[in-house]
Order: sequence, then C-alpha cells, then structure tokens
Amino acid sequence: MYALSSSSFVLNTKGWLQVLVSGRKMERKIQFLLSVLAVWLVAAACFLFSGYIGAEVVAFILLLTLSVLAMSFDIFPVLLAAVLSALIWDYFFLLPRFNLRVGNTEDKIMLSMYFVIAMINGVLTFKIRQVEKTAREKEEKARSIRLYNTLFNSLSHEFRTPLATIIGAADNLLLNPSPFSEEDQRRLLTGISVASLHLNQQVENLLNLSRLESGMLQLKKNWCDISELVYGTLRRSEEQLKAHTVQVSIPENLPMFRLDYGLMEHVLYNLLSNAARYTPPGSEVVIKAGWVGECIQLIVEDNGPGFPEEEIPRVFDKFYRLKNVPAGGTGLGLSIVKGFVEAHNGNVMLKSRLPSGARFVITIPTEILLIKPAEK
Repeated sequence: MYALSSSSFVLNTKGWLQVLVSGRKMERKIQFLLSVLAVWLVAAACFLFSGYIGAEVVAFILLLTLSVLAMSFDIFPVLLAAVLSALIWDYFFLLPRFNLRVGNTEDKIMLSMYFVIAMINGVLTFKIRQVEKTAREKEEKARSIRLYNTLFNSLSHEFRTPLATIIGAADNLLLNPSPFSEEDQRRLLTGISVASLHLNQQVENLLNLSRLESGMLQLKKNWCDISELVYGTLRRSEEQLKAHTVQVSIPENLPMFRLDYGLMEHVLYNLLSNAARYTPPGSEVVIKAGWVGECIQLIVEDNGPGFPEEEIPRVFDKFYRLKNVPAGGTGLGLSIVKGFVEAHNGNVMLKSRLPSGARFVITIPTEILLIKPAEK
C-alpha cells in the first residue's frame, strides 16, 4: 500500500485534473480505468495521513472525488467508483482495519449510509450534468435559430439590392445597348462594379465569420509594411470613400511588424466601410499608425455623428446594428474586426471623438523589425 501511494503521487496533479475534465470524450474502458485509479490515489493519500484524520473525514474526501468523477464520466464508471470507495473505506479506515468485517453497530450503520450516499451522490451528480447539458443544447439551438433568422433577414436585404442593380444594369446593356451614350454605359458599368464589390464584401464577411466561429482561423504572420497595408486597403475602398476626405498619418521611421497581412487588410477595410456607410458625404476619415512600446497601434477616426454612448459596448456584437440608422448592413463587420484583432492577441476600442465622430483604436503586441536608413 505504501509503495502504491509513494509512486502514484508523482503524477502531475494538473494533468490528472485535465484528464478528468475531458472524460466525457473518452472511451468507456478508459473511464473505468481512470475511475478506479482516481479512487485508489485519493485513498492512498488519505491513508498516508490516517494518523491525523479520522474515518469520517476520509469519507467526505472520497465523496468529493466521486462528485468530480460524476461531473465528467458516464454513470457506470461512477457507480463502480462508488462501490470501490465504500469497500476501500471499510477495509482500510474502519476498525478493525485490513478486513471487510465491521466491528460494531455504529460502524455498520456508517458504512451502509456511506454506500447509499455514495450511490445517490454519483447518480444525482450525473443526472444534474445531463439536465444541464440538455438545457445548454436547447439554449444553443434557440440562439442558433435567432442568429439564423437575423442573418437571413439581413442578407435578404443586403443581397437583393445589389443583385437587382446588377441584373437591371446588365439587362439594359445587353438588350438596348444603342440608346445609351458612352457616359450612360459607363454609369451602368460603374453601378455593376459597385454592387459586385458590395456583394463580395458580404460574402467575405460570412466566410470570415465562419472561420472565427469554427475556431479554424490560423494566422499567417509575416513582416508587414504598414504604409503598404494602409494604402492598399484605401485603393480597395476608393469607390466607397469617393465622397469623403481621407487623411493618412504614418511616421516615416515606422518599423516593420509581424502580422497577418490578409486579416489586417480585412480589419481596415471593414472599418473604412463602416465610416463610409455611417458618415455623411464630405466627412473626414483619418487613418493613423503608430508604435507604442512593442505594439503596433492603428487608429481609424471620422468626424461624423459618432456612436451613442449607451450603444458603444455593443457595437462589436455579431449582427448588432445601431438604432435609428438607415437600413442596410448585416452587423458583421465590426464583430469580424474584433475577432481578427483578438486573434493577434490585440484589442480594439471604440471611443467618441470630440466634438463629434468615432475613433477606433487597435493595439496589437507583435515583433518589430527596425529598418536602418540607407547611408548617403
């Protein structure tokens, strides 16, 4: 017994707990093995200190172990652990020790009560876990249905408008090309291009959302030139921002940063699209880049109407759209911004800009590569 206890407790406690927590995913045989092993390990530890603790305390410790097992394992391994713990408690801790004979009536009653309580404890804990699992599945199903309805309603509007524009313009060009001047044709083609870009953005947002929700997002970090990132995204957003004034402020000595270029391009593009959509024509959009310690800091701000203070905490929620704003948008853009920034172990904050407007501040810790200026 002493040999068993001294060798068993060299096991890593953290790893043991992780095994128990993941027990529901294990095969039944492994659950039986771990149930027996857990009871023996706890009993061995109690036996080492049996000179300091009584049999009643050992019973409580064994019942606690049984509860932990019941939170992770199936019912039959738990029942086996309950029976085994009762036998171990009787054999090693009740007088006379090292046999299954119980010395007096009081101990017989205690053993019987322990056995009954152990069985009930294991069964009830398992049942509670099953009820919680069922309730959680129902809640997740209801939430999925709500999200599906929200997404369907948003996309039905977001897809219908650009599709109608593309179909109408294409039909006019195909069926009646001669009545249109070159200027009219250019206007129709521009409408097709803008609508196509809008559709492409919605599809990209849906794909990005699925990557975030599935947990399959893998960063592809490389050395990134922030100037190239910003101006490349601006070229992509040129049509959306044509009615706005855009200013860029990037220090000349800004170093290179290790980032996922594609994800950060989506982040900036969604922020610029948000500014273009929710600020009036003629508004100013400012993009700033900075270097704070070992972090890259990107700021996108505008002088539009801004966000109501009470709605700021919710703007990064999926499918959330501000109240009292024109119809349009799926409410995915800012949630994807938050997800991609957090995938870099960074954070994004929304602040009000005085006297009016919104300021998005992105801070990402990353590796830095200083570029020495060329010697003249």
